[in-house]
Amino acid sequence: MSRPPTFTPPPCARARVLGTERGDFAVLDAVPRTPARATALLLPGYTGSKEDFIALLEPLCEAGYRAVAVDGRGQYESNGTDRQESYIQGELARDVLAQAAVLGGCDGELHLLGHSLGGQIARAAVLLDATPFRSLTLMSSGPAEVVAAQRDKVKMLSDALAVLSMDEVWQAMRALDPPQDADTGDGADLRRRWLAHHPAQLIATGAQLAAEPDRVDELAATGLPVHVLSGERDDVWPVELFDSMARRLGARRTTIAGAEHSPNTARPQETARAVAAFWDGLRAA
Repeated sequence: MSRPPTFTPPPCARARVLGTERGDFAVLDAVPRTPARATALLLPGYTGSKEDFIALLEPLCEAGYRAVAVDGRGQYESNGTDRQESYIQGELARDVLAQAAVLGGCDGELHLLGHSLGGQIARAAVLLDATPFRSLTLMSSGPAEVVAAQRDKVKMLSDALAVLSMDEVWQAMRALDPPQDADTGDGADLRRRWLAHHPAQLIATGAQLAAEPDRVDELAATGLPVHVLSGERDDVWPVELFDSMARRLGARRTTIAGAEHSPNTARPQETARAVAAFWDGLRAA
């Protein structure tokens, strides 16, 4: 679980609802003081939320980019259902395209970025229709299924969610891995976020992470510029897989020193600079 340093948005961002043809989504919408160079749509990972990108919002705005971080269907403050079929990858990908249809009309150029699970949903959206996007950034998001140890964790969590309440599961997780204190204090914000997630969303997307096929060649065939970014260590996908995926894609490759699976929260300034530099390079080209 990504642990943002705070759940309070910076002054450049406001919490609002993004209305689309596929429903409403809770977002943090960060707008620079000067006209935006482009818009970036940011998709969080498994058990995460739009708040995972809070520390990136201000530096991205300072670089001239509007950044819209979104809670996916059934995540935190976005509505969901109790049916797992609502969260199959194709449905979540179509949600992203609906979000892009709204945001793309605001400033024109739209970049897509996904962290972990969000990267695989972003990839699925691009494979359905790449035309709304200027680029795709895969942040700590591998080419296929997660490693065996993570598949075991996902299965354990899904089994628990099938028989326990969200609060009971939270208490069990906290006993095993207490949330790290930051501006989130004793973990009250993390707990509130967890309780707001729909269990069906967690079960369905966990199954996706455990069985995702390798679709790198399909992505390469789209011709969309891709940026593969990760920390220097990762326990969800081996860093070597990020390296090889970038080579197969002909993608830009960035490794953030001192970061692990969530460079967006561990090294936000460095991560924002790397992401903005990629986008700037596409403008220059």
